[in-house]
Amino acid sequence: MSHPFVKTLRRILFSTGLALGLAVAFGADPADANVKGVRPKLAFPKTVDLSRDPARQTVIAQGTAETYQGHPTTVLLPDGKTMYCVWTINHGGPCGPMKRSDDGGRTWSDLLPVPENWKTTKNCPTIYRLTDPKGVARLVVFAGTGPAGDMNQSHSLDDGRTWTPMQGNGLVTVMPFCSITPIEGGKKLLGLSNIRRPGEKVEARSNVLAQSVSSDGGLSWTPWRVILDLPGLKPCEPWAVRSPNGRQLLCLIRENDRRQALYMTSDDEGQTWSVSKPLPPGLLGDRHAARYAPDGRLVVCFRDTGGAYGSPTSTHFVAWVGTYDDITGGRDGQYRVKLLHSFKGGDNGYPGVEVLPDGTLVATTYVKYREGPEKNSVVSTRFTLAETDRLAGRR
Repeated sequence: MSHPFVKTLRRILFSTGLALGLAVAFGADPADANVKGVRPKLAFPKTVDLSRDPARQTVIAQGTAETYQGHPTTVLLPDGKTMYCVWTINHGGPCGPMKRSDDGGRTWSDLLPVPENWKTTKNCPTIYRLTDPKGVARLVVFAGTGPAGDMNQSHSLDDGRTWTPMQGNGLVTVMPFCSITPIEGGKKLLGLSNIRRPGEKVEARSNVLAQSVSSDGGLSWTPWRVILDLPGLKPCEPWAVRSPNGRQLLCLIRENDRRQALYMTSDDEGQTWSVSKPLPPGLLGDRHAARYAPDGRLVVCFRDTGGAYGSPTSTHFVAWVGTYDDITGGRDGQYRVKLLHSFKGGDNGYPGVEVLPDGTLVATTYVKYREGPEKNSVVSTRFTLAETDRLAGRR
């Protein structure tokens, strides 16, 4: 479909926002979305509201009038109850704060001791439990940038009791790894993030998606390889999830210029990726984090950015409930859940999402969760799909 009329039609679709519903049918290219225009109202899935139930919520780090707690992520250990949370002070500021929960996120420790140089790193730390080909498991914390300007990382071999100092891994980046996925049967790890376009001299604050591979459990990484570049747009903060049959990788993508949301797939363990396509309206948002519930459905948590298209939960912290095939088939899932109300617009997200052995989902974010002088806090909320199904009228 390379006829000039079709190209014009593609641009019209994206400039009006209609591509969100018609892109797959017309083969539209998201790179054509750099023509701004009026965005029509779209249909969004039914929403269940849990944000008014404080009994579900746990404050991990309380913001104050002076202190902003930001950008947390979490990791759940194999015992199904020990959880770690890391975050920053201020927006994209110094890393270092860490706490541990021994009861699945209901209660949290005081701040844990970490190496002094953690605070010299900045920007949205992420934490993972990574296993090398020999079966050795490490907890690894990645930070956006260190003193030399490259991504920094620190690891623990004793389930978080002690940590190495932060050390650069040589990857110059905007964000630390937003997603790390085992590939090739666990022989390697695939790390995804966003970087500035190599050699860029024109587009300010460009973003392209890139990947790196580790063969030693995350201790060292290959040089970046760009996997998505959409001139005029800013794809960033990718999250990869494997298909239920294990044969495909799905990458959910934030787009930071047009406030779209995209996805692409790989059928060869990340060696190649499909053309990116728009996600359905219910997944319009930033910094998606997806987990499978025990019944096989996907729960995707993110910051809702669908306000220009009529989303009733715009700027708040939400979850989308559906299936893997809903996303790849262009369907908008079953329903959404408003998890936390933001009293500071869209300054939230960057979630950790964990699934406990009993099926409880624990979603953690930074958010101004109440009115008053306090700045953002790190807050989690918990729910089960049995509860939200019932509220959504599905049972």
